[in-house]
Amino acid sequence: MTAIDLKSSRNDHIKSATQLRRRKHRNLRNRTLIDGVRELSRALDAGFSIVEAFFCPSLCQSPEAQALLERLEQLEVTRYRVTPQLFQKLAFGDRAEGVLAVAEVPTTHLESLELPERPLVAVLEGVEKPGNLGAVFRSAEAAGVSAVILADGRTDIFNPAAIRASLGAVFCLCVGAGTSDEVLAWLRQQNLTMFAARVDGSVPYTEVDFSAGSAIILGSEEAGLTSAWTADDISAVRLPMAGRIDSLNVSTTAAVLFYEAHRQRQVARGV
Repeated sequence: MTAIDLKSSRNDHIKSATQLRRRKHRNLRNRTLIDGVRELSRALDAGFSIVEAFFCPSLCQSPEAQALLERLEQLEVTRYRVTPQLFQKLAFGDRAEGVLAVAEVPTTHLESLELPERPLVAVLEGVEKPGNLGAVFRSAEAAGVSAVILADGRTDIFNPAAIRASLGAVFCLCVGAGTSDEVLAWLRQQNLTMFAARVDGSVPYTEVDFSAGSAIILGSEEAGLTSAWTADDISAVRLPMAGRIDSLNVSTTAAVLFYEAHRQRQVARGV
């Protein structure tokens, strides 16, 4: 399929794609923007449905970018050739790799999640910054987390900036979203042992057992976790703080806890 040249920012395809920078339009149309070679390649690997792609030839210089363009052509995805100025209008951040796409967003209903035996689930309540969300996804994918769930999310899972910050890790994981009450009820249905990360947690994170089916629950830096996560069946764990700072960025806290869980699970398997 031959690429179509676009040269005006007033073109309907450009305007429609640009609107997807806003959550309102992503939710209304159930679509998002995927910007970057690794990110888009991982979305394709995961079977995401690509609606259309935009590329700037002068920016697509790497072998990886060229391979991705060939892959999109073979999939018969509608492709639009744009100028550097138009691509800048569409792209996120300053890592311009010359190719991005509009993709359909899959369901995030909790009931649709399929978990393995002894899953490790991450829950993020009220996290607002897409960069933090993306960083948590990267750590989760690297440490073998089974699923990431947003509770009362203040940003959406497929926010283009979060996708970019995750380097496409969001496409490698099971994801879900719901209210805090819905997520808590779902975790109980899965019979998961729940651990809530709190600065005043009663137990150090190294003294709990993550080797069984577990959920690690984290809140935003600004507000922490709400009272929804204070219950007899939820253990409050803490990270020891040796300095004057009393808390860590949520993505850093997540990485520490995920890798401790990964370590314990490796030990339990005799690895």
